[in-house]
Amino acid sequence: MAKIVVIGAGMSGLAAASRLATLGHRVTVCEAGGTYGGMVGRYERDGFAFDTGPGLLSLPAVYRDLALKTGKEPLEQLVELAPVDPESRHLFPDGTAVTLPNASRGGVSQALDAAFGAGSGARWSEVMNHGRTVWEATRRPLLEEALPADLGVLSPAGRARVDTDPYPVPPRTGLARLRRPRPWSLADVARRQLGGHPGLTALLGEPALRYGLLPGQAPAGAAVLPYMEQSFGVWYVRGGLRALADAVYRRCELRGVEFRFDTPVTRVVVENGRACGVGTADGRIDADLVISAMDTRALFHHGIAEWPGVPAEDWEPFEVPGRFSVLLALRGPRPEGTAHRTVVHAVDPAAEENALTLSAPLCERPTVQVLRPDDPALRPDDAHESVVLTATVPAQEEDVDWTAPGVADRYADRLLAHVDAAGLGLRERVLWRVVRTPEDTRRETGALFGSVARPVLAGSYAGLHAANASPVPGLYLVGGNAHPGGGLARVGMSACITAGLIGPA
Repeated sequence: MAKIVVIGAGMSGLAAASRLATLGHRVTVCEAGGTYGGMVGRYERDGFAFDTGPGLLSLPAVYRDLALKTGKEPLEQLVELAPVDPESRHLFPDGTAVTLPNASRGGVSQALDAAFGAGSGARWSEVMNHGRTVWEATRRPLLEEALPADLGVLSPAGRARVDTDPYPVPPRTGLARLRRPRPWSLADVARRQLGGHPGLTALLGEPALRYGLLPGQAPAGAAVLPYMEQSFGVWYVRGGLRALADAVYRRCELRGVEFRFDTPVTRVVVENGRACGVGTADGRIDADLVISAMDTRALFHHGIAEWPGVPAEDWEPFEVPGRFSVLLALRGPRPEGTAHRTVVHAVDPAAEENALTLSAPLCERPTVQVLRPDDPALRPDDAHESVVLTATVPAQEEDVDWTAPGVADRYADRLLAHVDAAGLGLRERVLWRVVRTPEDTRRETGALFGSVARPVLAGSYAGLHAANASPVPGLYLVGGNAHPGGGLARVGMSACITAGLIGPA
């Protein structure tokens, strides 16, 4: 039996703790805040409840596996899962609307033909077939397995480059064969294989944008993101995704995991070249192994742990976007036939991308996700509705000071005006609202600048996150900024990989 300390009670920390305790280890979780769940947070007021992080679940098989490996009850006995159908409704600047079914590629093709004209569905299906190729090539090495040892030493930025994107790019012809090949971006896929159609281009880029990946910079292999959603489906947890965090926390308690809340870790203790505990304000906690589930870059940037040969200042954050959310408590019932997820697309995609690269001001009318779950647990009664608006925005304080008076509220006003111009009619129903910025994410989770957690993607524009087994013996890394990257499914995979590396007691 090993004594293991887990730093952080986010979803990756909970998943790792429950798996390792089931394997017979003695596990203690130190959490800087007063509760668990990390980015899977919850806000409650006046009978309304809101998810403050992700609101939907993809690849629920990851948590089905966690439930089965850590106890006898399947996931469906711990939480109530429901497929989101239709998967989404999309509203475009020219007034076009398209509703996409859940986990039905044939149905998606038909919907696109009806909205954009005959042949649109076939074009989209070809790109999704290429997304399947990416999935089949990367699923095991980039999602399910530990990073191989032959990737070489990580760069000072804490990552390695991947030069091969498995997206099947058509062969070059004519004079193009004489030019040096350049890897395709997601924007290249839209331009060359979708004919630059504005609606199809927006659909292709929207899942990547949610992760803070810009179509002009993301590799072509990012087409795997819409492929996964449309092939495997999108799911909702009744009561909100916070109910999933509750279920995993209860499983930890059942397996004897000890939790110490309001206990920030100040350092990882290393003696004789090996991690052997953590330091806290209440003293040292000895351990045989330490697992960090906190933001990996923050761990090393703040000097809590040291990466051999890499000074702390080299762990500065990337300039990546963050999440801006508006929680809306609405008077009046949820309209009949309302989609669970509506996406109001940006009026000017180029302006949106320029804003996210910090080369232009905030985008006035960006891509906005509107979540409107039909869930009685999230509203005081059927005469009210809870709604969450989310947009991807610049996170860096030096470029956008979200704490300055009026900045967040004015931007929330713009988002409401934008979605109402698309026909949603929310503003006149607002009882009250709560605005959340990347600064809230940073304050609550410790993430550097409140950035979104990105997935690992193959391609010359994407870098691998830090490996789960760090260069310090006895110190392991899990979570959104460790292999295999961000998102609920991936952090669950990160915990599974790490538990496999450690093995049973």
